[in-house]
Amino acid sequence: MGIPVNGQQVAWRKSSYSEQVGECVEVASPYPDLAVRDSKDPASGKVRVAPAAWQALLNRVQAS
Repeated sequence: MGIPVNGQQVAWRKSSYSEQVGECVEVASPYPDLAVRDSKDPASGKVRVAPAAWQALLNRVQAS
């Protein structure tokens, strides 16, 4: 669903690997940062993450 982030309408995405139980995070790509939120409680807020920091997190998770 699209909602405004930093004045932009964005679409939230969830990993295709996540189960349909809603136990994951969702990511949106408003420029210049990413936005991350809890899929169980999307109204609780979002965290802005720099693309390089997000990529470093993904690399770390994939390596473990």
